[in-house]
Amino acid sequence: MIRGADRITPTGRTVVITGASSGLGEAAALYLERIGFQVFAGVRATADGERLRAESSAGRLHPLRVDVTQPAQIRQAVDEVTRRLDGAGLWGLVNNAGVAQPGPLECLPAERLRRQLETNVIGQVETIQGFLPLLRAARGRVVNVTSGLGRVALPYLGAYAAAQFAKEAISDSLRRELRPFGVTVSVVQPGAIRTPIWEKLDQAGAEIIDGAPEPTAALYRGPFRAFLHRSAGQVRRSRTTPQQYARTVAAALTAARPRTRYPVGTDVRFASLAARLLPDNLIDRNLARLVRLREG
Repeated sequence: MIRGADRITPTGRTVVITGASSGLGEAAALYLERIGFQVFAGVRATADGERLRAESSAGRLHPLRVDVTQPAQIRQAVDEVTRRLDGAGLWGLVNNAGVAQPGPLECLPAERLRRQLETNVIGQVETIQGFLPLLRAARGRVVNVTSGLGRVALPYLGAYAAAQFAKEAISDSLRRELRPFGVTVSVVQPGAIRTPIWEKLDQAGAEIIDGAPEPTAALYRGPFRAFLHRSAGQVRRSRTTPQQYARTVAAALTAARPRTRYPVGTDVRFASLAARLLPDNLIDRNLARLVRLREG
């Protein structure tokens, strides 16, 4: 094991990252390859994999077809990585795949909630289960990606926050369960970063509110639209970049003693501090402006 400045060299080590088709996952996959890792980049579409391969700078990036909501695809991905490693262990698994289902909980269809939890929670656990034998063999690392909404739940993002809270709890339990095997578990918590997941928020929100029964939708339409508009502005103004996220993922994979949590962005650090120090009533009062009734 070669170390420098309390870092572990990526050379000769292999990582799998899910949700690498675009946004944060794409940025992290390309960066991890650039600093020396062999990277299996999880994508759902073959075309995305070919595009990633073309952007690869060192020929160490291998597209891996996997939809984390499809157990058969997870098994196939594990088999492919196992075959390619040829007896070697897996250094890292980065669970980056995710979706965001916005909307007032009263209006949120059950199938949307199921999709949120299947993608961000259940699919992640199944992926971890599949790759754990390889991770144990290398005494490797699991990096679970949540967000600032894993500490403070905003109105109109209850389903997404529920998934992130769950992933935080799963990460804590998993970290404690895997400690005897030398496998570490870290959480990376990105804040507002301009990526496709948030750019799709308006469309998804409109679909949900327009699909709700009108008497109920009318109660929420005005403040919900204002919330989406405000969120879009916050993302546009954010100075946190996908490259910062990629470097943070790399830090979790290469630190000699990885931390349990890595916030990315000042908004996440503020949310974490608020969750620890402020009473619920004070947080509620601060967020009340987001749900103030107005004309729809």
